[in-house]
Amino acid sequence: MSKVIYVTAEGLIKLQEELTHLKDVARVDVAEKLKEAISFWDLSENAEYEEARNLQSQVEVRISELEEQLKNIEIIDEDKKDTSKVNMWDTVTIESVENKEKQIYKIVWTTESDILAEPQRISNECAVWKALMWKKNGSTIKAKTNAWITEFKIIEIS
Repeated sequence: MSKVIYVTAEGLIKLQEELTHLKDVARVDVAEKLKEAISFWDLSENAEYEEARNLQSQVEVRISELEEQLKNIEIIDEDKKDTSKVNMWDTVTIESVENKEKQIYKIVWTTESDILAEPQRISNECAVWKALMWKKNGSTIKAKTNAWITEFKIIEIS
């Protein structure tokens, strides 16, 4: 039995779009690359063929992963959240105790994490989330990773 994958409606759309792109665009591109590489005849020493086969393998593995994830999706209703303490799908503003620098994070499932997004979408598996979970507004927490330990104060939960 596969574990449930929790996503927002937006996250579900992104997964579905990625799957559609892989099936409708990436597979066709890979097939073209394979066809071209095969036209060079000698497949035993054909770097283009090897590269196309590796790419094909990567595309097919990702398609399989996405199809499996989509079978086990549970959509989270972001409107029904309790903002008295930090939970999944919350947006949390924290402030460093040391230098008063503020950071804003959205807590998401691993499949939706994106540190380049605004606000940063951090995974439910990261150290900051593990330190934040179920803490109340105004709480001071310590986040610990292999590289550092730092203290934050929760400024806002939304």
